[in-house]
Amino acid sequence: MRKPDASTEPAPKKPRSPDRVRGKTPRMDPKLRRQILLERATTYFADNGMAAPTRSLANACGVAQRLLYRYFPSKAALLAEIYEQAILAPFKAVWLMRLADRNISVEKRICDFYEDYYDTVLSRQWMRLFLFSGLDGNTMAPAYIDGIVKQLLEVIVREAAFARNVALPRDMARLHELGWVLHGAVSHLAIRQHVYGASQAVPVADVLALHVASFLDGLPATAGVARAQEEKLTSTTKSSVYD
Repeated sequence: MRKPDASTEPAPKKPRSPDRVRGKTPRMDPKLRRQILLERATTYFADNGMAAPTRSLANACGVAQRLLYRYFPSKAALLAEIYEQAILAPFKAVWLMRLADRNISVEKRICDFYEDYYDTVLSRQWMRLFLFSGLDGNTMAPAYIDGIVKQLLEVIVREAAFARNVALPRDMARLHELGWVLHGAVSHLAIRQHVYGASQAVPVADVLALHVASFLDGLPATAGVARAQEEKLTSTTKSSVYD
């Protein structure tokens, strides 16, 4: 009887991995997948706006829409997570403490803060998310202004007024407007860079120093105007009561 030709014998099979035996590919850790989806969604909304449908978002993330909903049960839940991680988280609470440290000159405190804030918070992604949230009717921008910016403005204005011996209006809304004179200028600098794509010939730190100097030197005048407006409003109200 002929022995089988060695060349015709089947090659020994390689042992299969447990995943191959079950017919499955290794699964990504759910926490890692969730974080990746969150980062991709943040980038997508920053580029396309928050009104974009979730089907397009899922395609951009490279997953099925049902998988996206497995990790984020609704678009509102996804946007809330983006607000917490991409909008709110970059703000450092220690900034408020440093701004109130009167052992350092007020000019240096405010300049140091805005240099760090500009680099840490006012990035391209942050600015676009913030602006799109307002244009698309999302609550991110109003929530951030009410929860963070107004508190920040109060600290800056009060510290500047103390250093320059300036009397402030009693009305908090007018006090906030004094702070927006500076904060709005800084925010617009970031818009010029990240939204308009305008060239920046002067170093950012130098431009910030210009805005801070303008704010501090102009505070006696602007605060005076705010107090006069407040007094006029009070007088008008009293007159209407007695008429």
